This record gives sequence, C-alpha cells and structure tokens, in this order.
Amino acid sequence: MYKIQPNTLFTGKTIKYLPVCHSTNDIAAEIIQSDTNVFEGMVIITDNQTAGRGQRGNVWEASVGENLTFSLILKPNFLKASEQFKLNVAVSLGVLDCLSEYIDEDLKVKWSNDIYFQNQKMGGILIENTLQGYQIGYSIIGIGLNINQASFPVPNATSLRNVTKNPLKYDLAMILSNLLECVEKNYLTIKNGNYETLKNRYLSNLFRIEEFHHFRKNGQLFVGKIIGIDETGQLGIESDGLIEYFGFKEVEFVI
Repeated sequence: MYKIQPNTLFTGKTIKYLPVCHSTNDIAAEIIQSDTNVFEGMVIITDNQTAGRGQRGNVWEASVGENLTFSLILKPNFLKASEQFKLNVAVSLGVLDCLSEYIDEDLKVKWSNDIYFQNQKMGGILIENTLQGYQIGYSIIGIGLNINQASFPVPNATSLRNVTKNPLKYDLAMILSNLLECVEKNYLTIKNGNYETLKNRYLSNLFRIEEFHHFRKNGQLFVGKIIGIDETGQLGIESDGLIEYFGFKEVEFVI
C-alpha cells in the first residue's frame, strides 16, 4: 500500500507503511534516534493510529483506513530555532494547496496548524523539532487529514468527501502523492529564501483574520480581531484598541 512515485526531489521517496501504530510522530522520532543516516523526506504512514495527538495535546481520532495519517521527516538545518514557524507556514499552505484542487473556496488555515472548511476542521498538523545548537536539526511533520470518513464524534469536523459530496471514496495514495509534492514545493521556497511570499499567502488564507470573534485567555472570554502574526509566529489579536501577541496554547478560539 502507498506505493507512490511523487514528482518530488526527495519527499516521499522512502515510505515506511505500518497497518497500525501508536503514533507516526513517535515512530519517526525513534527512527531519528536510532539511525544516523535518516533520509530527508522519509514518510511513516499508518491506517490506524492508536495514540495520535494534536497541537494542544488533544487526542487525534480517525476511522481506520479512511483518512491520511502520516509523519514526514525533514532536515531544515537552514532554519534557526527562532524561525521554526516558517515550517508551519510552508506545511499548512502545502496541505491547503493540495485540498484546493478538490475544493474551490472556504478553505482556511486556523492558526497555527489546523485546516478548516468554513467552521469545520478537516485536518491538523503537529510539528516537533530537534535542535542542533541554534539551528533546527530534524523536523517531524505529523499530518492528519480527513478524507473519506463520513461521520465524526465531534460536531465541528468534516472530511474531503463530505464537503465535495463525492459518491466514491478518494484514492488515498493519489492524494498523499499530491500532498507531498505541494509540501515540498513550499519547503523549497523557504529554503531558497522566499519566505515572505508564503507568509503573505498564509495571512490571506488565515481563518477569521480581520474579523471580530470570541477567544478565550486564561479561562476568560474576550472579543478580538486577528490582525496578523509576528516574526516568531505569535498570533496578534486586537481587543479594546490594544494589540496582544499570543504563543501556542496561550489563546483559544471559540468556534
């Protein structure tokens, strides 16, 4: 399964398929720790992830064999530790680019790494980095994307098939191949020093930007408007005439 030949330089050229595993990110970390010659672009993919996790430490649940659940190993040693959000931008836009071939509109990136159609979550990304001095050594890019799943245990989730109302199930291998091509293209864009182009596109596709909505900080609700991100990827929210920047887990969207 997943015998693909993506049109890439290195991404997806080596694939480790596991019918079931606890976490593809954990498997990727074990490979990095045990092998000094890890191939950049290696993919670990499974049909059944029993202990997947999301950005805020939440459990990621998906129907067996219905969706894409995988991890990608990259070596972005051209990035400083302080620049790691550039990877978030490149990867999330890569997912968006892939899905945009099937969905014409209403696709957004919800800061920092979720993929939304209207107000429903289609996927999530969890990036875990290792450092070598002040640079990033390895990055493990965990991606969970709802493709063929029809029903969900939570109200604000959906899938590609639900959105497009496709009567047939999508070919997961074909979408994986396309997705890896899109991610590598954006990854090479930041490697070549053209991050600002991606950042501008990220902002134009940011969920709820320049709109007033409810957020939660330290358990307290407030109304604010997303105005952008800073150089480290913190989210800027304007509320009562003041702008405050938030790091991961410091602010929560109220959907």
